[in-house]
Order: sequence, then structure tokens, then C-alpha cells
Amino acid sequence: MTQSEQTIGTQSHVLPMHGANHPSSEKQGTGPGSFALKQNIGGATTFSSPDTPGMPAPSTLTAWDFNPAPHTTPVTQLEHARVGTITPEMIRVAEREPHLSAEQVRDEVASGRMIIPANINHLKMNLDPMAIGRASLTKVNANMGASPVSSGIEQELEKLHWSVKWGADTVMDLSTGGDLNACRSAIIGESTVPIGTVPVYSMIIGRKIEDLTPEIILTELENQAKQGVDYFTIHAGVLKEHLPFIKDRLIGIVSRGGSLLAKWMIHHNKQNPMYDCFDDICDLMRQYDVSFSLGDGLRPGGLADATDEAQLRELEVLGELTERAWAKGVQVMVEGPGHVSFDQIEYNMKLQRTLCHGAPFYVLGPLVTDIFPGYDHITSCIGATAAAYHGASMLCYVTPKEHLGLPKKDDVKQGCIAYKIAAHAGDVALGIPGTRNQDDELTKARAALNWQKHFELSFDPDFARAMHDEDLDVDTDFCAMCGHDWCSVRISKEIQEFASGKDENYAWDKPKVSAALTVEQQEILEQRGVLSPEEVHKLASKMGADKGKAACHSDLVDDSTAQELQGV
Repeated sequence: MTQSEQTIGTQSHVLPMHGANHPSSEKQGTGPGSFALKQNIGGATTFSSPDTPGMPAPSTLTAWDFNPAPHTTPVTQLEHARVGTITPEMIRVAEREPHLSAEQVRDEVASGRMIIPANINHLKMNLDPMAIGRASLTKVNANMGASPVSSGIEQELEKLHWSVKWGADTVMDLSTGGDLNACRSAIIGESTVPIGTVPVYSMIIGRKIEDLTPEIILTELENQAKQGVDYFTIHAGVLKEHLPFIKDRLIGIVSRGGSLLAKWMIHHNKQNPMYDCFDDICDLMRQYDVSFSLGDGLRPGGLADATDEAQLRELEVLGELTERAWAKGVQVMVEGPGHVSFDQIEYNMKLQRTLCHGAPFYVLGPLVTDIFPGYDHITSCIGATAAAYHGASMLCYVTPKEHLGLPKKDDVKQGCIAYKIAAHAGDVALGIPGTRNQDDELTKARAALNWQKHFELSFDPDFARAMHDEDLDVDTDFCAMCGHDWCSVRISKEIQEFASGKDENYAWDKPKVSAALTVEQQEILEQRGVLSPEEVHKLASKMGADKGKAACHSDLVDDSTAQELQGV
């Protein structure tokens, strides 16, 4: 490609095009396409943003460099890919992502740059295989789970189906209360998407973290693997020698798994048991094709602690563990930071690409500011968009209840939608073929002032229709924002020399009254009002001194009583 083909603009304002495919398969519109690097499926950069000066270069190693003598019978997707097999799961991934062939999926899995989290037991149920990797579309994970003071199995199943409805590609069951085994089994049995867990939560039910042993670890992992869990978050990268780097942090360790294991190491003055028995964990996970989600137990919990010594030292160990898991034939993705200022996001994404040899990166947010509790689905999806563009393969959603409590149904919806926006925005920017097609179709419907088609093409048609009809329940050639005389879209459509709004496929006849809003749409409008100061104070009064602490609060009861109250 010549320099003139890579740039567009006037002589004094040349856009720095890098050769990425146009993200619309139809190449519609007048825009220049994507500024991302040219797609390189099969190479280290795959779909990638151009590196800002000073960024770490991609690793020259892949899973192929940690490939021991093959097992007699391949079990995992990684092992099948290494011997050249295209599995039914790889075929299904290619069907769901038309920009990839089954052969490309196989090769990306073999390189370690893509995983197909599909426990062999979950495949016997309702799992619809999917892929996580930079060659595939950016995925979204939703967290759910019963806590000691909130929710139960039926509520969690409702949240599972609700999460999938609003775009979750995987779901993590982070239950810490109630009957964890029964809840997990029910979720896996009904889920069409991969299910992940943090097994250490179950390992300490009914016991103190100090009592954890390698035998307990392996027993619980096998229990969950047999149930069909598709990926485990294992905090094996938090080492004893990392702990001195925590002491000056503003908020210490915010990972539950990381803090539990740090307490174990301090109590026993020994190395992390997850690290010490990592090879045994790999052998067990391989039997069921459970994928690793190598946990970032030292992730920053505030901007002040981001990209610090503790976080980066753990990431180096996660790179080592990635190599060891690949050598055992186990699929790997790596978890990433949660609170990172916007300027540091690209570096974090590209350092992981270097240290972990391109293994998929799964990040929480990141949140780009700390002062908006109640709105952290917004503060984090801003960071998540940058993370998706710069190299993250999956984004863990954050809901408005983050830092404040267990998310309820509408919080789950808000978190999922915020993260679908971030993931899709990243994919369009990366130039993944076809990602902008629906955007362009909606633009044509909007230009034609074809309201019904406009809503049908939107991610949440009911909400869009309700918002429109709140002000104007007639589908006419203007909206309530501008009115008829000032509607720029209507005026553009009337200019003969413009193509805008003249696509025959989107033409419609005359203004017409829209159908009455459904009950659900009416509820949307009722719930979107802002709380009055009086209502806010009424809700906040639950925190007043007169209310006291909950009966299960650890300050008020001993361990055995707390466990009884929490249903353990």
C-alpha cells in the first residue's frame, strides 16, 4: 500500500491512516474508515491500535513455544488446535463471527491468542460455544452471585437470563452466601454462555482462610470442574515477596481472592498455595477443559495505586503462569486492572501483550476516576472503550452498584448496556470487518426519518420508542428536539443534490400515530425521573445511627453466629 493510499485529507491536514479494513462490509458513507493497524490475523497484532511511542513491543513468543510432547489423546481446545483438528466448537465460533474462518479460529487457539471456554460437561448441556481473543469481537462479562445478606438461587437465575438478554457473553458466579453448590449447579444447567467462578470463595465456606490446604484446593476445583464451570479465576500470581509493596497503597488489596491469600501467606509465612500447586491445578483443569482466568489479586483499587510495583510484579508472574499452563495444554486468559487513569490504559494493555505473549486480556473497566459512586458503570465504560481499542479481549462489566452493594435487576441491565457500548465502539475503531454495518443501516433509517426502522435497528428498541413517544407519539418527518421548521435532517432530505434520506429501502409514506406504549415502555418512562432531594434523604436515612448495623455484621457477632445468620 502506498503512502497516498494510507492517508486522506487536504495537503495540510492529512489523516494518519494505517491500513485497517473499513469496519463496514458495504463500505458505506464518506468517512475514511479505521485508523487502526491493518488486520493481521495469524500475527501478533491481529486487530490492533497503532502504538503510542514508548509502548512495549508485542512478544515474539506464542503458545507454540511452550508446547511439550503432545498428550496421547487431545482433550482441550488448545490441544486439538495444536494437532490441527477443527472442533465443532471452532466451527460454531466461526459461524457466530463471520469475519473469521474455522481454520483461523483453530490457528488463533493454537497460538494461545484465543480461548474457547467450554467445559466438556457444560457442552453436554446448553452451552453455545464462543471465543475470547483479539481476533474475535470484544466480549462482555457480567458478574452475579448470592451474598450472605442478599439474593438466592431463583434471583440469580433471573439475573443470569437478564444478563444474557442484555448482551453478556459470559457470566461469573461470584456467590459468597447461601447454598453455593446448588446455586452454581442451577446456573450452569440453564446457561447458554460460559460460566466462570472464583473457587477460593467456596473453599473457605465453613472454615477460616488459614485452614486452606492444597488438598482442599484441589478437591473444590474438581467439584466445580465436574459441575461444568468453564473458567476459573485462580489468584496464583500473588506471591509472598509482593506483599511488602502493598503497605503504602492508599487502599491495599481490593481483590477478595488476593486479600484472602495474602492473609494466608502472612499467617503461615509460606508461599501462595495456589502458586505452589499450580502444576497440579493445571492437570486437573485439563481433564475437563476448564480455562484459566489468571486473577489479578493485586489490581489497583484506586487511581493512586494504578500501575504500581505490586501490580506489575504480579503481572510478570502471570506471564510465567501462562507459559506453564500452555505447557500443560490448558487454555489461558489473564485478568487486568480495575482503576487506571485514562493516560495509563494503553500501556497496561500493551505491557500484558508483551509479558503474557498475547494471551487474551480480561479487564475490569478500568475506572478512570474514583469520585462518582453510583455512576461507575459510566466511569468504567469510558476506560473499557480505551481498553478494547488498545488490546483487551473481554471487558468485565461494572454496574451503578459497584462499591456500594449487590446489583439488582436494573443495575445489571445498565452495566451490560454500558459495556456493550464500550465493546462495540472498540471493535468499530479496530476496523473489524462488518462491525459498523448496523450503525450505517440505522443512520440511513434516521436520515429517512423512518422511525420504526430506526427503533428496530437500535440495541434497545423499547427504550428508544418510549423516549420518542414521551414527547411526540406521531411518527412524522421531524422529532420533538427540533420541531418541523428547524429539523436539519428533514431539510437535508429535501435538498435535491443530497443523497441523504433518499434510500428507497427506508422510504415510508405519511406521518402516522404510533401504537400505544406497552406496559414495559410506560414503566421505563416512570422510572427515568430524577429522585427529589426528599426521596434521596428518605433512602439515605437507612444509614442513620438509629438504624444500627445489620444483625450479621461481623463487629456485633462471633464467627459461628455470623455464619449461622448468613446461611452458611
